Amino acid sequence: MGTEGDDRLVVTDAVRIPRYELVTAFSASGGPGGQHANKAATRVELTFDVTMSSAFTEAQRERVISKLGETVRVVADDERSQLRNRSLAEERLAAKLRGSLQVQRRRRATKPTRGSQRRRLQAKSERSEVKRQRKRPGPEE
Repeated sequence: MGTEGDDRLVVTDAVRIPRYELVTAFSASGGPGGQHANKAATRVELTFDVTMSSAFTEAQRERVISKLGETVRVVADDERSQLRNRSLAEERLAAKLRGSLQVQRRRRATKPTRGSQRRRLQAKSERSEVKRQRKRPGPEE
């Protein structure tokens, strides 16, 4: 996933996590699969301690901790291959961290345009007219 000779997990262009900071645990995957699923430890659990990582600046670290917590845990047991599940778990971790690093743009309050207000009131009066037409006529009509 990284560049040639670089053994780091790429999250963004600026954030690359050294693989030695990732704690990987393997276990038997649940569900159907017969003997293979019962014997092979293909389920991958990836744990990443954000507080101890050297990959983030202080601002990035605070943002990730506020959104995901101090430790981020990802599990993958989709495939029968341990290697494939490991790469899936790494991709999911990177996606999770990438999402938490994004800064939401502040919403700028706007007013509805004059045209949209006019259209809304026109639609309301048309609807009101439709409902008025449905009413039973009174004695004066």
